[in-house]
Amino acid sequence: MRIVEESGKTVDEAIMKALSSLGVKRENTVIKVLSEPAQGILSFIGNKNARVSVQVRLEPAQYMEEFFNKVLDYMNIKGSVAVTEDQEKLNINIEGKKSALLIGRRGKTLNELQYLANAVLRRQFLGWRKMVIVDVEGYRIRRENTLKQLAASIAKKVSLAGREQVLEPMTPQERRIIHMALQDHQDVVTYSKGEEPYRKVVISPR
Repeated sequence: MRIVEESGKTVDEAIMKALSSLGVKRENTVIKVLSEPAQGILSFIGNKNARVSVQVRLEPAQYMEEFFNKVLDYMNIKGSVAVTEDQEKLNINIEGKKSALLIGRRGKTLNELQYLANAVLRRQFLGWRKMVIVDVEGYRIRRENTLKQLAASIAKKVSLAGREQVLEPMTPQERRIIHMALQDHQDVVTYSKGEEPYRKVVISPR
């Protein structure tokens, strides 16, 4: 658990310096005042700064575990939250009853939860850059396989008809799956058009 000590003319100044150094919000810390500021002789000789110790309460992985456990409680869903972290991303997998409520139609609710998780971590941890991936009982793997099958099917139609087809709006993750699935296709090319959150993949004859 990260912990720093800082000093300042006032306790608040010392705390702010520590929070800036740690890159976290105040509510996610445990603060101890080590010494209060003291005024010396003639108001300047021997002045003593305040000194504080500030410890991070929850690091990103722990923060997300607590966050999603609260989400499950709020939605009255009995389940478990598993969080793993690698060099590029933070993976959150949720399992439990009523999991369909967390997924929503074509993953809409799940994508919204993932967007929220990313926004929360970037707000709580200054400089956080890793992507947060939220999954529920392996839904994203099933969805990826479905999208690959869709890409192959639409590509076949486009190559036969010679006319491009525009797919439904997708998240950046889902669009990337389509692009990757068809990147080496000999008869079609893909590109995206539109603005988020309505950006779509277009499959066009090569």
